Amino acid sequence: MKNILIILLLGINFCCTNAQTLNERQIKIINSNPIEINTSDEHRAYFASGCFWCVEAIYESIIGVKEVINGYSGGFTNNPTYEIVNTETTGHAETIEVIYDPTKISFKQLVEVYFGTQNVEQINGQGPDTGKQYRSIIFYQNEEQKNIIINKINDLKNCCYDNIAAVAYPFLKFWEAESYHQDFKDNNKFNSYILNVSNPRFDKFKFKFSEIIKKTY
Repeated sequence: MKNILIILLLGINFCCTNAQTLNERQIKIINSNPIEINTSDEHRAYFASGCFWCVEAIYESIIGVKEVINGYSGGFTNNPTYEIVNTETTGHAETIEVIYDPTKISFKQLVEVYFGTQNVEQINGQGPDTGKQYRSIIFYQNEEQKNIIINKINDLKNCCYDNIAAVAYPFLKFWEAESYHQDFKDNNKFNSYILNVSNPRFDKFKFKFSEIIKKTY
C-alpha cells in the first residue's frame, strides 16, 4: 500500500510540474515582442479560429488576398505536426497565414471578418471542433495591429457580449501544415466535414461580407 501511495504521489507531482512548465512556456510566448515580417507591398496576417479548413476558404475569397496557407502558430515546440498539435501539448493552434495586398484590403477589415465569421464566445473551439488547438487567437506584428484587435474586442464586449474568447498574441513563428491540409475545401468538395460544417460557415460569411468577396466566388 505504501509503495502504491508513493507511486501515486510521484505521478501527481509529475503532472503538476508538467502543467506548470507548459503554462510558463505559454506565458513566455504571450509576453514576447512580436516579429514584423510585412513589406511595403505585401502583408501577412495570422488568425486561429477553429479548424483551418473552414477559415482558409473564407479568407481566400476576399478581395486583395493573394494566398492563404494552413499551419500552426502560438506554441513553443519546433516543427509541429497535425498529430502532435492535436495532443494539446505543444501550445500551438491551427492557424492560417493570409498573404494580402494592403492597398486593397486592410488588417482592420481582416479582423472584422474574423469576428464576423465565428462564435465569438466559444472558448477553445468553433462549432464541433473543440480543444486548445482550435482556440481563437489573432496574431499581431506591431502595436498598431495590437490596438486594432484590443479595440475590436472591447467594442464587442461593450455592445453585445459578456465574454470574447479570442486573445491577441505576438506573432513569432508560423509553421506550414502538411500538404494535404492546403486548399482542403477545393480538393475535397464532397467531404462530409466540408459539406456539413465548412460550407454553412462560408455561406454565412458570404451573406454578411458580400461587398469584399471576389466575383469568382
